[in-house]
Amino acid sequence: MTALAQLNLENLQQNVSLAKYTAARLGGAADWFYVARNSIQELAEVVQTAWSEGLPVRILGGGANVLVSDKGFRGLVVVNRVTDIEFGDWHDGRTVSASSGTGLLRLARECANHGIAGMEWAVGVPGTVGGAVVNNAGAHGDDMSNSVADVVVLEQSGATMLSHSEMCYNYRESVLKTRQDRHFVVLQVNFILPYDTPDAIQSRMEKFNSYRKSTQPSGATLGSIFKNPDGDYAGRLIQASDLKGYRVGGVEVSSKHANFIVNHGDARASDYYALIRTVQEKVLAQQGVELELEIELVGEW
Repeated sequence: MTALAQLNLENLQQNVSLAKYTAARLGGAADWFYVARNSIQELAEVVQTAWSEGLPVRILGGGANVLVSDKGFRGLVVVNRVTDIEFGDWHDGRTVSASSGTGLLRLARECANHGIAGMEWAVGVPGTVGGAVVNNAGAHGDDMSNSVADVVVLEQSGATMLSHSEMCYNYRESVLKTRQDRHFVVLQVNFILPYDTPDAIQSRMEKFNSYRKSTQPSGATLGSIFKNPDGDYAGRLIQASDLKGYRVGGVEVSSKHANFIVNHGDARASDYYALIRTVQEKVLAQQGVELELEIELVGEW
């Protein structure tokens, strides 16, 4: 860790529990831990330095969509809190630029305040711009692929820009999501978003937010656990398999929406994983459908 130490990072820490940095409030400790707050340049410098040491790096934004093992992470975890947003009329219709640590809720609200539409669906979606771009997050029939123009990505060789076509978007998937290695970090995202009146945008946001609250559980969840199979819904299949309320240890399949798993506060990540596997096995046995994870497993399982 000599090179990282030479950066004089005041909040570089060792052996930090990741539980409070994930939406499910689960997970073991990271060997090394850092919170990036100032700029994407700071984020890039820390990550590249760790890579130069041969140290695995994992970026966490809002901590949604990831289940961290009880064994933690052998390497450096960087919590991305770089949250810059710019608005303008740039080339080819680009109207918004956001750093990867920007929360989706904040981005949706800031866009609404500026009379920019297209991100209303994100008002109730946990997570950050960086994770949403990688996973092609979405809700209410919309997703990131409908508004992303290009993505600035840091690789070991330096920063590069991927166009919309180069992102190869699919349902809850992108070229970055399908990469076998984790040697990349999303730094910034540029959007093409249309204009509308703030009142109209706010009205749609309130409608989506109300629907979310009425259909999804509150508390410590990771969001949707499984992808929806073609022509069907994961939640319906799980409910049809009589798994609503099914519990393993301190985690339970939500009685409100079966594609959510709730941590009641006394759980371990191993409970969460065991419940995921149980749901997959029972749905396959009873419905003949193999559910694919939407969340990502981090660490050793």
